[in-house]
Amino acid sequence: MQIEKRIFNTNLELRAAEDGSPERIVGHAAVFGKRSVDLGGFTEEIERGAFSNAISEGDDVRALWNHDANLVMGRTPTTLRLAEDKDGLRVEIDLEGAPDHVRDLTKSIKRGDVSQMSFAFSLRSADGDSWHEEDGGAMVRTLKDLRLFDVSPVTYPAYPDTSVAARSLDHYKELHAEVTAQVAELIERDTLTVDQARVVATLRHHGLELP
Repeated sequence: MQIEKRIFNTNLELRAAEDGSPERIVGHAAVFGKRSVDLGGFTEEIERGAFSNAISEGDDVRALWNHDANLVMGRTPTTLRLAEDKDGLRVEIDLEGAPDHVRDLTKSIKRGDVSQMSFAFSLRSADGDSWHEEDGGAMVRTLKDLRLFDVSPVTYPAYPDTSVAARSLDHYKELHAEVTAQVAELIERDTLTVDQARVVATLRHHGLELP
């Protein structure tokens, strides 16, 4: 399974225990509708609802420090809670009973030295993302249905591995070229009937438009 990692400029904070609730880390690991930096020829944005299946179906998600499996800070559904709100994927990591090394790490959040989160994911299905080309030729990938593996406070916003996304983009371009050729042939033959319905359905399924 191919796992991707992304980081967004989000605010991460350590909230002190109030009214008997445990001390916890609170923030957003992902933000809806916000365009990413250039990822090497394309940008990304996350559609609202992209994490709804991961949450409702109970993906086994860890909270890690810098995506390090040796530094576990929490786990769903007990010490890590995930929810979609109006902004994005909200994360709460309970610190009650956490081991000393986790407590030591959280001091960096309290001081403001660490303030960003990242998340590791894969597409939940073949329809988990879509592509479109904007005016001027800029390519945009929309993440629509994701499987979650971990959420992580991160020290550095590392440049993400985009090899999986690049393959998805190549597939989009190949499909676009194939469908465009089909449409051109149908126009030349003047047989835009049943064939047209099939091609249009294919276009709509993959977020493409008639040339």
